[in-house]
Amino acid sequence: MTSPVARHWLVLGGDVGGTSTRILVATREGSPLRVGIAGGGNPVSHPDSAAAALGQALRDALMGVDPTLVRAAVVGVAGGSALHRPEVRAAFDRVWSDVGLGCPATYASDLEVAFAAGTTQADGTVLIAGTGAVAGAVRGRRVVRTMDGHGWLLGDDGSGFWLGRQAVRATLHALDAAEPLRPLATSVLRELGALGAPAATQRPELDERRVRVIHTLHARPPVQLAELAPLVTAAYAAGDPAAHDIVEEAARLLARTVGRVRQPEERTPIVLAGSVAGEDSPIGKTLRALITQRLPGALLSAPNGVGGAAWLALATADPTAATDEARIRLVRA
Repeated sequence: MTSPVARHWLVLGGDVGGTSTRILVATREGSPLRVGIAGGGNPVSHPDSAAAALGQALRDALMGVDPTLVRAAVVGVAGGSALHRPEVRAAFDRVWSDVGLGCPATYASDLEVAFAAGTTQADGTVLIAGTGAVAGAVRGRRVVRTMDGHGWLLGDDGSGFWLGRQAVRATLHALDAAEPLRPLATSVLRELGALGAPAATQRPELDERRVRVIHTLHARPPVQLAELAPLVTAAYAAGDPAAHDIVEEAARLLARTVGRVRQPEERTPIVLAGSVAGEDSPIGKTLRALITQRLPGALLSAPNGVGGAAWLALATADPTAATDEARIRLVRA
């Protein structure tokens, strides 16, 4: 997105996630000016590269823009608890200073910026289901309670990581049982370079495909299992029963997470965000049906968190400019 340098004050929003880092610079009227994108910047899952990703996205977004014009900035951070560690916060602060921003960064929960991307209401419920999965109760635009978000080892039920792990488990179960390979197992083996490996005729533990899958994944960072999530949705579209079961279970788990964080009979908005919960995702479609059946309240989608963060920054700089029309423009950036 290109535009001439703004001559009036600006706002900046950021969405730092496990898969990507996005920065949006917007005008005082709430119109997008420039967007910068970099790799994952979650300081928990990417401890060595999080600050660098933030810096790259900031430089891209501020190219041709005077950083001193930025009056307010809100940055949503997945894994934001890591910012309480002095060395992590210092690295983020150095990046902020290096790009010439004079205003301080207000770091918010990724749940808060996602909720703001979906509605201008101050209270409600929000779910982010992407690489990880977490839900939050929002009061006064601040998260007051969360469910899940425990990370790949302890939770994130129904997330992209969970989908990838379930895909591999289903593949290994098929190999162990010497079952015919359906679309999901075939795609997992192909993705992991094990499809052409020799198959065992008698003892499953000697199946070279099985060995390659196990060794390949144990040699990678666990979070990379989330990269296999699209294989589940593709196999679901192809009619694979294993993929169907995984999709249904993921939606059920995510709906349970939302229900646990929400007060009984609450009628405030419910905002869904993240690629797994997207409107075009089979998990997202099934999840919406489950929530509609079980929970009252308007069901909304957040196209991206960075627009919500920019809207919150606009509300800080000039509350009268933070209209719903401005929010819609910003989340479409």
